[in-house]
Amino acid sequence: MKIAVLSDSHKKVDFTQEAIEFLKSEGANYLIHAGDLCLKENLELLKNSGLVYVSVFGNNDNSLLQFSNEYKIEKEPYYFKIEDIKFKLMHLPFYLNADSDIVIFGHTHIFECEYKNGTLFLNPGEVCAREKPLVECVLLEINPNEYIINYYSKNINEKEFLKKEIRYERK
Repeated sequence: MKIAVLSDSHKKVDFTQEAIEFLKSEGANYLIHAGDLCLKENLELLKNSGLVYVSVFGNNDNSLLQFSNEYKIEKEPYYFKIEDIKFKLMHLPFYLNADSDIVIFGHTHIFECEYKNGTLFLNPGEVCAREKPLVECVLLEINPNEYIINYYSKNINEKEFLKKEIRYERK
């Protein structure tokens, strides 16, 4: 199973679309967004991606509350399962405890990946290229015995995404 993971799109609809299309081309089956979508247009991109998706409200998403019945955008922390894997999704990194198999968060605009006590903690960084001139996203591959985290970043002035791969043996 391959999951596209995004966070912190803010008002960068073009960067969000580019990241989604790229991760789909890499084989993503699912799409998770960890908040700060900021615009209805970004929600439309998730909905129209052709992928099963879920997202949470970020601290800049108050204007999107009115669309919660139309799109799969939830209050944090949001717990769900894909196949037999338990996820916790949030924007603010306030609930970083090992109560799920995978904990996905955003807000800091910094890519983070750590596997401890049987839980994968993952922040995909920022789509919006606000803190640095990089569009960032993650393709999380879940296999029976391992997690493969493919972190992708692309300078806003370049065409190609660069890849960094991290592997953890699932325990």
